Amino acid sequence: MPQITQLSSIIFSQLFWLAIVFGIIFFGIGRGMLPKIQSTVDAREKKIAEDLERAQAARGEAEETEAAWRARMDQARAEAARLAQEAKQDSAKATEARVRKAVEKIGLKADAASAKIGEAVQAAHAEIESVAAEASREMVARLTGISIDKKEAADAVKAELNV
Repeated sequence: MPQITQLSSIIFSQLFWLAIVFGIIFFGIGRGMLPKIQSTVDAREKKIAEDLERAQAARGEAEETEAAWRARMDQARAEAARLAQEAKQDSAKATEARVRKAVEKIGLKADAASAKIGEAVQAAHAEIESVAAEASREMVARLTGISIDKKEAADAVKAELNV
């Protein structure tokens, strides 16, 4: 192969041009483009860092806002519970007053009914005494033929019933 036989005579010129091309590429890219790329990367990193700082600040503000909101909600819940408790107490007092009035009315009705019952019992006792006195007077008159006075018969029945 003829290319391999020429290799020893052209290798140094090939290496020379290779070094020149790599040098141009190194200096062209390394010195010309790399600083621009590096400045873009640095600007991007700086922007990302600023965005992260702003996000952290926003997160802190959000946490403060949430804590304030939670405190207001807890306070509102406590106030609502207090108002509900007061309403329950007021309702219990009103119910208790209504029950007390109803108990008083029922007590008055019961007292009136007891008085009526007592009067009815006394009237019944008086009626029983008068009927018993009349019946005993008639029985004594039929059995023995003795006539007893009404007052005497009533006193005898009263004495027997009160024993």
